Amino acid sequence: MVHIHADNITIEYPVMGRYRRPTKSAGSDELRRGDVVSKGRKNVIRAVEDFSVRLEAGDRVGIIGLNGSGKSTLLRVFAGIYEPSSGELDVVGNISSLLNVGLGTRMESTGRRNIYLRGYMRGLSKEEIQEIEPKIIEFSGLGEFIDMPLRTYSSGMNLRLSFAIATSFSPEILLLDEWIGVGDQQFQEKARLRLKGLLEESGITVLCSHNVNIVDSVCTRVIWLDEGKVVSEGMTYDVLPRYEEWRRTLKVSEQKAAELVAETKG
Repeated sequence: MVHIHADNITIEYPVMGRYRRPTKSAGSDELRRGDVVSKGRKNVIRAVEDFSVRLEAGDRVGIIGLNGSGKSTLLRVFAGIYEPSSGELDVVGNISSLLNVGLGTRMESTGRRNIYLRGYMRGLSKEEIQEIEPKIIEFSGLGEFIDMPLRTYSSGMNLRLSFAIATSFSPEILLLDEWIGVGDQQFQEKARLRLKGLLEESGITVLCSHNVNIVDSVCTRVIWLDEGKVVSEGMTYDVLPRYEEWRRTLKVSEQKAAELVAETKG
C-alpha cells in the first residue's frame, strides 16, 4: 500500500570552508534557518531534526514555514534525492517530484529526444513513452519546434516542454515544491487544470508552499516547520490560523526593531 513513513529522521549538510553565521537585517521576515553543530573538526548544518510522520493513501499534506525551515530538504528526502543522516524512512509508491521540472533535460538534444530521455529516467519502456509522446507534444504547444534542439527554444518554450513531460506520468505520490506557474496566461490555465488532475489521481500529495491560500485549498493536513523542527502538525483549519498569527506577530516585532534602529541612528 502506498505510504511515506518517517521515524525520527535528521538531515545534515557539511559546511564547506569557513562558516559565518548569517544575520537578519531589520525589517526582513526571512532568514536562513537550521542549526549549525560541530562534529569533531567539522561543522554541519542540521536542516531537519528528529522528524516523524505517517502518510497514507488519500493524504493531502502541506508543509509550511519560513525560507530555510527545512521544507524543500524534506521533499528531496521523500523523493530519494537525499538520504537521512539518521532515522528510518520507508517510501512505497511511484513518485512524481515536481521540484525542478527542467531537471534532466539536455539542451543539445531535440524536444522529442528529451521526451524519451526523461521517460527512460523514470524507467519507462520505449513503447510506454511512444504512447504518451503525442499528448506531451500537444500539451506543450511546440508543434514543429519539437524536432529542434532545446538550445534554440525560448525560456518559455523550455518551461512548457519540461512541465508537459514532468506532468505526463500518473503518480502514486506527488511532491510539489511551490505551486507551479509556467508560460503565458493561457498555458498557466492549462497547467493549473493539469496539476488539479494530478492531485486527484495521486495517492499521496505533499505540497511545500509559502502561499497559505493554496495550501488551504489543496491540503487537508499541515506540518509547520521552523529551524528544521516541527512546530505543529494537524488539520489545515487548526494549524494555518496559528501560523498566520505567528507571521503577523513576527512582522510587527521586526517593524519595531527597524524603528528602534532608525531612531538610534538618528
